[in-house]
Amino acid sequence: MGRIVLSMRSRLVVAGLVAVSAGIAGYFMFARDVTVPLGILRVDPAPAPRPVELPPLWEHLASLSVTQQLTGPGSPNQTFERWNVGGTDLGFTFFHKGDLYMVFGDTYGRERSDWRSNTMAKLANIDSPAGGLQIEHFISDPSGRASELLSSQKVYWVEQTVIPTSGISVDPRMFLHYMSVRRWVAPGQWRINHAGVAYSDDDGRTWIKSGPMWGERSNFGQVAFVRDENQPELVYLFGIPSGRFGQVRLARVPADSMLRPGAYEYWDGSGWTGVEADAAMVVPAPVGELSVAWIGYLESWVMMYLDQRHNAIVVRTSEALTGPWSEPRLVASARDHPQLYAPFIIPFDSNEPEIFFTMSRWDSYNVYLMHVRLAET
Repeated sequence: MGRIVLSMRSRLVVAGLVAVSAGIAGYFMFARDVTVPLGILRVDPAPAPRPVELPPLWEHLASLSVTQQLTGPGSPNQTFERWNVGGTDLGFTFFHKGDLYMVFGDTYGRERSDWRSNTMAKLANIDSPAGGLQIEHFISDPSGRASELLSSQKVYWVEQTVIPTSGISVDPRMFLHYMSVRRWVAPGQWRINHAGVAYSDDDGRTWIKSGPMWGERSNFGQVAFVRDENQPELVYLFGIPSGRFGQVRLARVPADSMLRPGAYEYWDGSGWTGVEADAAMVVPAPVGELSVAWIGYLESWVMMYLDQRHNAIVVRTSEALTGPWSEPRLVASARDHPQLYAPFIIPFDSNEPEIFFTMSRWDSYNVYLMHVRLAET
């Protein structure tokens, strides 16, 4: 077929139509490979993955089960009816002043309207997630609707959304790492403008973007915050670039200096440096959304992440944050949990033979509580 050449004016018209369509559609679902309501715009889902041999099953895994659907219609938390949260993803957690908070990515309401780039809920106090997690309330506006924490321009090719990737509390302040997404490219691939840190001094009601900023090609476009109880004065960041096909690198910062860009240091394989470009790989690609936690029962750090090449959630273990990290081992596969992604370990460590984590599913676009029963050691 011959090429169709558009004039500059035609290109601008087309771009404008796309932008208008995106605005009408409430944004994000067209850019993330699902059907937009009302037939305004359609982008087909990702093709089925080619059959690949899965990593070996994790030797510590005795069983895996779904404990609870946490969000959306049909959830015991009734997030749709109570806070107009009909669909959302991510659901990473952190403790703040003794309470557990859960942070979500792009959130929408009735008929995929009322798009918010991010939302956050406070959970009821429990001794264990074994019986499920109860959402006490969302950070909400006066009408009771879950409100957006970090604003975004919601303009394709400019700033389509702002998504938190990890959170931590350094009393009395909350911190979120976020990425400013310029555009979605393909399944598992997106481009960012930058990543940064935001903080809240009023328990999550208002947020200020301030402090360090990582560029569009940085390996810290997404992070997992980690705190070692043996080094409480430090916060560690396991970083990956935008998308799900990068490698993991490691940084750290004094807990009282998280807003000082010059305070961050990067692991170069043998020591710490102030030069981000010298950061060494600690886990090879491909790594998607990740979390890291100390699991007392295993006496080990556990890193859990999405391996999109295998459409699987895998884990690695290490005695030290700097590694070496074990080979990846299978926890969950899309063969059993279709369109799974974003596994985030919940920071409950009771020294019992179990791990709880949240997992998102693209087909329902909601968050689920998962339970790993560990084999007796």
